[in-house]
Formats: sequence, C-alpha cells, structure tokens
Amino acid sequence: MSKKDFIPLSEPCITGNAWKYVKECLDTGWVSSAGDYVEKFEKAMCHYTGAKYAVAVVNGTAGLQIALKLSGVEIGDEVLVPTLTFIAPVNTIRYLGAEPVFMDCDEFMNLDPIKMDEFIKISCRKTSRGLVNKNTGRCVKAILPVHVFGNPCDMEAIMSLADKYDLKVIEDATESLGSRYISGIYKDKFTGTIGEAGVFSFNGNKIITTGGGGMIVTNNKRLAEKARYLTNQAKDDPIKYIHHEIGYNFRLTNLQAALGLAQLEQLKKFIRIKKNNYELYRNLLDSVKGIQVLGIPRGTSPNYWFYSLLVEKKEYGISAEELMNHLTKKKIQSRPVWYLNHLQRPYRKNQACKIEKAPWFCKRVLNLPCSTSLQEEQINRVVLAIDDFAARK
Repeated sequence: MSKKDFIPLSEPCITGNAWKYVKECLDTGWVSSAGDYVEKFEKAMCHYTGAKYAVAVVNGTAGLQIALKLSGVEIGDEVLVPTLTFIAPVNTIRYLGAEPVFMDCDEFMNLDPIKMDEFIKISCRKTSRGLVNKNTGRCVKAILPVHVFGNPCDMEAIMSLADKYDLKVIEDATESLGSRYISGIYKDKFTGTIGEAGVFSFNGNKIITTGGGGMIVTNNKRLAEKARYLTNQAKDDPIKYIHHEIGYNFRLTNLQAALGLAQLEQLKKFIRIKKNNYELYRNLLDSVKGIQVLGIPRGTSPNYWFYSLLVEKKEYGISAEELMNHLTKKKIQSRPVWYLNHLQRPYRKNQACKIEKAPWFCKRVLNLPCSTSLQEEQINRVVLAIDDFAARK
C-alpha cells in the first residue's frame, strides 16, 4: 500500500469558501487580532446555535477556563466532572486552583446524573456557603458535563440537579457542534446553549476546524462581555495600554476565524455525510458477533463526530486493543477512549464517586475512522479488516 492508502481516524475537510476567505486575510494583511472575520465568525455561531453571544478564543481549553472562572469557580472550590473524558476540561479546573470530583458515565459514556445525584445526597450538605462536600469541606460550585464524541448528555437531569443545589453548569461541547435535542424540554436546543455557558473546539480533528481555536457561547450578556475583556489581555485602554485586571492572550486570530467561517458554512453538509457513514458502519457490522456500534441517546440528533465500536472479546475473539493493533497493520487508524482521569497521576488523590461503568467502556471501545471525507470504499476496507476475526450471528 502507498501512503495514500492510509485511512486516518479523523482529518479535516477543507472546502467551500475556505481558500477565498483566508486569501482575503493574506491579501489585506489582516491575519492577527485585527480584521472583521472574528466578529463574522462569532455572529455566524450565534445564528447557527441560537445563543445570544459568542466569544472566539484560542482553543476550547482556554474557553472552558474562562467560562468556569466567570461562573464563580475559585481557589479551593470543587467542580463535578466525568472521569471519562479528554483531560483538558479537568485541567481547566486546576488552572483556577479548584479541584475536580470525578463522576462515572452512563450508557453513552456521558456524565451519569443518577450517580451524581447520589453523590450529592450522600456526600454533600447545603450550607450558608452553598453546597459543601462533607469529605473535603470544600464548596461545590459547578458541574462540567462533556458531550462525549458528539452524543448529547442528559441535560434535563443535569440542569434539574443544578437548579436544586444552586450549581452553575458549563457545558464542554467541544466535540458536539451541531448536536441537538429533538424532544423534551430542550427540544430544538443545541448542546452548549443550555448551561450558563458552553464551549466548542475547532481543533484539527473536530467536525469543523480552524487549525486550533474555540468558542464560548452564552445567553448571559455580562459573562460574554467579561469573557471578551479577559481573553483580550483585559485592555481598559488599548491605546495607552491600561489594564485593571489580569487578562489572557486567548483571542482567536482573524486568519483562523476566516477558515472557521468557511467551515461553519459546510457544517450541515458535514453532519449529513457523517450520519450516512455512521449508518453504513452499523449496517455492515450488524451481523458480526461480539461487535456493536454504540447507539445514540433517545431524543437527540448528534453530529456523529466519532463512531465508537464496542468489542466483546469472548464473543468476537480478540480485544479492542488487539483489534486496534490489527487495524494499524492494515494502515487503518483507530483509537481507544481516554485513560480515565481519576487514575491519571495529577488526580489520583482526588475524590472519585463509584466509578464502575467507565472502566467497562475503556476495555471495550475502539473509535473507527470517521473523517467527513471518508469514502464508502474506505469504510468497506475497515469492515473487511474487522471481519478477519468475525463470527457471524
């Protein structure tokens, strides 16, 4: 096989007006913080998601840090966060001097609101300072749910708990741009628009990309204004360089925003393609014993960012890790889920609440190639490689 026969896990699809918009930035010289594409991109994100305000930032991690800070998370506080997620949202809690408390996942690998409710009832108490963790004496200030691989969390249950215990909710929607609810009290709402704020990522492997970059969305005008202020070095007088607070160099560049705007124009098309490819995988693998493509939460329409394969070794013949190694030899890239965060060295001393389902997924999940540019013949190649160990039902 030549290099072109390699099937990557997830690569960007640069199409539409991307070259035109980026060329305009290059031709005019407006490539950094100046220029009008940042504002255009922010307005387009508001129009698409229905959020009132959007603030473009250097990456999703920075967006989460700022959103948590502006929700009131301070040194010595605690934030409830899933253990099954990329480490970035967990790190943002520590950036603020706060501590994560790790929650287990549900059947879609998202934060489990039932176990979270149990933790609050058993391990916390309401005080004049707010909700306090009885084990640590710290205030629990916020919930940080992650819409894992594009599947929307159970936000009805999460927001109900947040309202009951006066907790802020910052949605990590970095993987779920375009995912929405199609029934329930949040019908027609997109992920990222339900909590105090939501944050999207435009990393190179996301459904749309700016190379890096992210976006905070919110309906809170004060939060949006303060986020814009802090992410632009807290400039009170940009001419005389007067700063009344410690700010951050977290703003997105005009060049990246130009690419992001062009990518956003293609998002509906990208989701349609990814949904079709997801369904093709499911149909082709349906008869393979010990293999199952993870489904989607009821009442939701995800963006189908990643395709997660559940591998049962006893029925299929080899483990998910062994299958990954086999696919690698076939020049097909795949990836397991992340190493659980409560087991990561920086967080081993943090409290973890009944982590049972997450380890189960870690042993069984393998994410298959899911690029928007993925062709049917490539999907067939992936399926044939999986078929090498298959026993038909």
